[in-house]
Amino acid sequence: MTSGNGSDQSSNVERTLEGQVIVVTGASRGIGYFTALKLAERGAHIVAVARTVGGLEDLDDAINAKGGSATLVPMDLKDFEAIDRLGGAIYERWGKLDGLVANGGILGILSPLGHIKPSEWENVMAINVTANFRLIRSLDPLLRHADAARVLFLSSGAAWKCKPYWGVYSVSKAAVEALAKTYAGETRQTSMSVNAINPGATRTAMRAKAMPGEDPDTLPTPAEIAEKIVATMLPGYSETGKLIDIQEDAVFDLIPGYGQS
Repeated sequence: MTSGNGSDQSSNVERTLEGQVIVVTGASRGIGYFTALKLAERGAHIVAVARTVGGLEDLDDAINAKGGSATLVPMDLKDFEAIDRLGGAIYERWGKLDGLVANGGILGILSPLGHIKPSEWENVMAINVTANFRLIRSLDPLLRHADAARVLFLSSGAAWKCKPYWGVYSVSKAAVEALAKTYAGETRQTSMSVNAINPGATRTAMRAKAMPGEDPDTLPTPAEIAEKIVATMLPGYSETGKLIDIQEDAVFDLIPGYGQS
């Protein structure tokens, strides 16, 4: 991990996260980039995880310009042993973790289920699902040491729409929501808050790949979405076990259970 210290330049944003440490995955671009930047503006020290070193360095420069600080972790989320080492490194330096924004993910291939290569399926599941499980496994003890940790998993409307040809992505995001609901239940007796969030259609590279004919100017920017994500990571947000739907401006129970406990 490489660390950067914030400059003396100040922001008008209230620094309600001063002294907190928050991990953001997929932080080198798009929603992850702006979420990390806006959390840093509020005083959090960001542990920024992504594969792209250049993108992480750009983020570090932007965070420093806002008077914030970050630790850069160039890492492939499929490197599960590196995720284990991440937990150890955070413990040695801070002894706790105040938040996790599990944003990192990939679209995979849009194809009939029967045409998807096993390697393509496994790649999406490794990054979108197994990496998030490994993050929980590595970071859970640290999150429990915080006063009131916030954990947020990025989901998608694909988790329940299950459109033809979106199978691998839809299945992976449905699994993410199941993971979030399970973890929320396991931490319900603690001060932790665990939720999933559906940003909706956003002006990102992933969206452009999936919908190449769409006019990107009709979509909200990652910076606009990040503002709403950050609101769920602030100390006053206490919901847990919820799906926060930004596009619908609504909050739902994760995977309703048809009245069963």
